[in-house]
Amino acid sequence: MPLVTEAERFIRSDGPDKVTGSGRYVADLSLTGMLTAKFLYAGVPHARITKLDVEPARQMSGVFAVITQDDVPERRFGSVADRTLFAQDVVRFEGEVIAAVAAIDDDSAQRAIDAIVFEYEELPPLTDLEEAIKDGALLVHENWESYAAGSVVRDGNVASFTSIERGDVDEGLADSDHVITSRYVADASHAAPIEPRGVVAQWEGDRVTIWSSTQVPFQARDGVCETLDLPSNRVRVVVPHLGGGFGGKCGFHYEAHVAALARAARRPVRLVFSREEEFLAPDRRREGMIVEITTGMTNDGDIKARKAKVLLDNGAYSADSSFFPHMAAMHAIGPYVIENVSAEASSIYTNHQPSGSVRAPTAPQGCWAVESHTDELAAAIGMDPVEFRKRNCVDTGRMSATGQVFDEIGLQQCLSDAVDGLGDISNLPEDESIGVGVGWWGSFPGASGAYVKIDSDGRGVIITGAQECGTGSVMTLPILVAKELGMDPDDFELVYQDTSAAPYDSGATGSQTILNNGRATVEAAQQVAAQLKDLAAKELEAAPEDIVLVDGRAHVAGSPEAAVDISRLARIASRGEMLLGRGSGTPAEYPSAVGVSCVGDQDLSWWVGPQFSCHAARIRLDRDTGVVRVLEVSTAHDSGVIINEVGAAGQVEGGVLMGIGQALTEGTVYSEDGGQLNPAFLDYKLQTIADAPRIKTSFVEVHTPGMGPHGSKPIAEAPNVATAAAISNAIAKLIGRPVRQLPMTAERVWAEARS
Repeated sequence: MPLVTEAERFIRSDGPDKVTGSGRYVADLSLTGMLTAKFLYAGVPHARITKLDVEPARQMSGVFAVITQDDVPERRFGSVADRTLFAQDVVRFEGEVIAAVAAIDDDSAQRAIDAIVFEYEELPPLTDLEEAIKDGALLVHENWESYAAGSVVRDGNVASFTSIERGDVDEGLADSDHVITSRYVADASHAAPIEPRGVVAQWEGDRVTIWSSTQVPFQARDGVCETLDLPSNRVRVVVPHLGGGFGGKCGFHYEAHVAALARAARRPVRLVFSREEEFLAPDRRREGMIVEITTGMTNDGDIKARKAKVLLDNGAYSADSSFFPHMAAMHAIGPYVIENVSAEASSIYTNHQPSGSVRAPTAPQGCWAVESHTDELAAAIGMDPVEFRKRNCVDTGRMSATGQVFDEIGLQQCLSDAVDGLGDISNLPEDESIGVGVGWWGSFPGASGAYVKIDSDGRGVIITGAQECGTGSVMTLPILVAKELGMDPDDFELVYQDTSAAPYDSGATGSQTILNNGRATVEAAQQVAAQLKDLAAKELEAAPEDIVLVDGRAHVAGSPEAAVDISRLARIASRGEMLLGRGSGTPAEYPSAVGVSCVGDQDLSWWVGPQFSCHAARIRLDRDTGVVRVLEVSTAHDSGVIINEVGAAGQVEGGVLMGIGQALTEGTVYSEDGGQLNPAFLDYKLQTIADAPRIKTSFVEVHTPGMGPHGSKPIAEAPNVATAAAISNAIAKLIGRPVRQLPMTAERVWAEARS
């Protein structure tokens, strides 16, 4: 049962500002004397810089600063330290920043950008993943061996490599009655938040305050410290309202560029991207992938062995993508019971835009491939695809392909509930069909911190390092605190998104806010609850352990009439010890894999607090045009105990709609030389409310100890995993074969139906 049900809605504290338009985003900020920033981009995917002269720009009226890599410390950064703030000697993708300008207004800044003199020796672009790993291929990074990379396994254009081995896959395939091989190709795509990113920087002496549209303010602060050689107590990052991120605003981006400009100009500086820049420049887009899967099974439908090979388009630099191959390998294996597996995945340098953490990285593409393949397996032996999954999917007490034995999980129930949610599907029209897909996603326990205090008027304040990117996760923290203190969620103010005001949190990434900061906030609230009980015990002449906090009062258990208002206790406390708690929670430990051999292991061979889902989609196909319309999606999720039913359902609905876009319309189109051809919403087709089908959400609530508060698990990314797979399998039923390239555009569906 959710902590807060549909009938117990409360008003989010950020809601009124957002719906009335009074809330301020980075683009709305205005400081006295503020300048405008613009960047000079490479404009070509691969070239050697033979000349770069910024002096003509520096001499122009209205220009206060022009900087290049020569004006900042030479510090490399990234999960593999392969990148500097500005291009140095070589440009490796079209959106790479060469120089930055701060000027009095937009027009002056653009004229300064146009005045910069630069010349190139163009180099052949490397854009094909399979060509990039051939012997003798051109290296995107000639000096790759000199980059700091920790334990990352790499070689040449292979930026990161992972393998997962269990059992004897060759013997398992040899003993199988059927062996089927499939190949799938997924195009790159974008997070495409409606708010383009923005940064404002202002120096006061040797301290800089940066307002940024980032999902991860502490990571952004650390990136500025690293690249500008500053101690952390001189860098403050504040996030105003954030207009969406979907992972695309994770990590460290342009905060250091703008801070360096502001220092050079001695004025506040603001950068706001255009829509085209938002597509071309950031190093967080969803990776393109090639997935090859071979599976052996018996005549009865038992999977005996699986071999998988995945190539990921790393792009020109490694933002946070060094661990993506391991995640891709896990998704290519899937949530199945398989005794013999061999999966390897490589993230490949190309002259494309760098890849990074877009909602559930590698999962939608990997799930689409393995679930399309799963329907092929079922068809080969004439078995119903739902029954095939029930036979082979993991379940409570069963061992996964990577050697993990699961405690209580709800995947099998998710399968039944999702299909049942579509109702009677026995007599569909001939142009309609249904498809199903199952998916899994890990949880990522980590450090986080929070303070909770009760002021003298009995109202509370939650101070948290957690970041609110629009999902409502931070807005849910008052629910958790109110539960512990017997108060109302509306009794609490939130102070958040400021690195100088709150303790550390890794940010709105990896679905971690309720999982990690929720634990920290509950721990802080429990300390305050103990303080309130001590005070109430003195007032009521009772033992602290007999005090109950409920409905804004403290009373003796079994004696509601013996009570004192929390507001009165707060006034008493204001004359002595403050009602103040702090918490950091205790993250769950990552277990070690048993019976599995891994290379490049990033502690992801076992999912900690795994989430499971099944999506069932009903579609209609226009055979004359190849246009697919999604009519209905029924979803079932095991995300532990649900904290906020309305918020959780909203996450699922948003994930489904995003998944429909990935399935049918969203994909980056490249020219032969590696440039993007569709960096605009006119050509890059997002789904809108007009495209939204009926979406039914259901939750299989399984209490998961040691994870989030009250046995909860995350839910932000999991709804994005299985939608494309379900749509793919529905299409395949109508045209007789799967569409093997994502997105499954009308042109591709039409062509496949006629092949």
